[in-house]
Amino acid sequence: MAVIRRLNYQHLLYFWSVVRTGSLTRACEELSLSAPTISAQLRTLEERLGEKLLVKSGRTLVPTEVGRLVYSYADEIFALGQDLVEALEHRPTARPLRLVVGIDDVVPKEVAYRVLEPTLRLKRPVRIVCREGTLERLVADLAVHEVDVVLSDAPVTPSLNIRAYSHSLGGCEESWMATPALAKTLRRNFPRSLDGVPVLLPTDDTAIRRALDQWLEKQNVRPLMIGEFEDYAMLLEFARAGHGFVPVPSVLEQQFRREYGLSRIGLAQGVRAEFYAISVERRIKNPAIAAMMEHASGVFAT
Repeated sequence: MAVIRRLNYQHLLYFWSVVRTGSLTRACEELSLSAPTISAQLRTLEERLGEKLLVKSGRTLVPTEVGRLVYSYADEIFALGQDLVEALEHRPTARPLRLVVGIDDVVPKEVAYRVLEPTLRLKRPVRIVCREGTLERLVADLAVHEVDVVLSDAPVTPSLNIRAYSHSLGGCEESWMATPALAKTLRRNFPRSLDGVPVLLPTDDTAIRRALDQWLEKQNVRPLMIGEFEDYAMLLEFARAGHGFVPVPSVLEQQFRREYGLSRIGLAQGVRAEFYAISVERRIKNPAIAAMMEHASGVFAT
């Protein structure tokens, strides 16, 4: 019985993209991968096939004779694959589009819901899978395509070492809130009234915490830090129990009055809570993420 030589179609895709786009650089942009990654996979493909597929011509890579043959087959393979995808998309079906969303712990769940809710109004049914964690962990999952998009209060930074794009969803001012009795006391002589008062804040590795620390320092007030939280929902539970005052995105004030019984103390003037959708796509193609982006401005409208 003949042994079938297995082909890694992911490696074939990288080769096809390099030849089709005309350069390694453009292929990297299209695939959202680094040059060393693609180069290593191309070498693996050549070793697997036992043939040299690409050679340098000046500063560009061009296919060898065998490479041109492989490219012609690859072109047919991926054209057929695209036909399959399009046929399935136009076929009457109730099969939902799966959207895996990573939600940074510091993002209020109420904001995440408002951002994601428009995806459920698409004509095609959508099934949302939500995963929570730190930005670093979620971006690592994004890099290996375990999540489709990450919701965060900060854009992706070079230190995270991943080719990803931060799409602004919008933002709003930040207010201070507390239980009604505490808020009534702290409104008098605000913001000096915050000095020495118990406060509950996100952990210091978050963008909003850094902005709030700067604001407090500028006001020359030093609240009594009694709790730092990675999970914003846990922070709110302590606030609802009256253990301190808390920062709240102003777009959520009315909801937090109703659901948590909190009252506004005052505005952290100059501090804005910003939110981002992080993806490996520069131009959003996923219809669910596109719907989320399209309606995001309405989420933060005041």
